[in-house]
Amino acid sequence: MATEEPSQGRRFDPVAGGRSRHRDEAEIEFNRIVAFSDGVFAIAITLLVLGLTIPAGEADLSRELLNDRGDFLAYAVSFAVLGRYWLAHHRFFSALERFDGRLMGLNLFYLAWIALVPFTAGVLGDYGDRTEAVVLYAINMILVSGSFYLQLVYSDRAGLLRAEADDYERRQNAPITLVVVGMFAASIPVSFVSPLVAELMWVMTFLIGRQVARRIRTAA
Repeated sequence: MATEEPSQGRRFDPVAGGRSRHRDEAEIEFNRIVAFSDGVFAIAITLLVLGLTIPAGEADLSRELLNDRGDFLAYAVSFAVLGRYWLAHHRFFSALERFDGRLMGLNLFYLAWIALVPFTAGVLGDYGDRTEAVVLYAINMILVSGSFYLQLVYSDRAGLLRAEADDYERRQNAPITLVVVGMFAASIPVSFVSPLVAELMWVMTFLIGRQVARRIRTAA
C-alpha cells in the first residue's frame, strides 16, 4: 500500500494563515506586499499637496499665503510623519526573514491609518485652531504609530526577523515609535487648553525621537 507523501508543490497561501514562509520561497507574494505598501504611501503623500490651494490672481498674495499657514503646517507635519514611517516600514520589511497571514493583516491595518492622513491633515489645515481638528489628527497619528508598533512586536515574538536585525528593531525602532505615540497622546489634553501648543508638541516629537535614537546608538 503506497504511502501518500506530502506535496512539496502545494501553493503557499499566506492570507489563509498557517505557518510562516521564508521571503525567498514566496518572493512574488512578498514583493506584492511591499509594492502595495509603497503605493499607499506614495498616494497618501501626493494627496497631501491637494490640500494646498493657489491664491486667486487678484488676491493679496502675501496675505493669502499667510492665511494658508495652517495648511502648510499640516502638510509639513504630515509629510514628515509619512516620510519617517515610510523609511521605518522600508527598514522593517528589509529586516524580515519570514512573513505570514497575521503580519499581512497587521500591515493592512497599519496602511488603513496611513491612507487616512490626507483627510485628517485637510481638516487640520482648515480648522487648525479648533480642538476637535487637533484631537482628530492626533488620534490618527496614534493609530499610525500604534499599528506599526504592533507589527514590530508581533514579528519579534513570531520569529519573523533576521537574526542580525532583531536587536536593532527591538532596541531602536520600537522605542522611537512609542515616543511618537506618547507625544501625540500627550498633545490631546493640551489641545483643550491651546491647540497651537499641542501642534508645537508634534514638531518637538521629531527632535525628541532623534535624541532617543542617538542615546540608544551610544548605549549599544
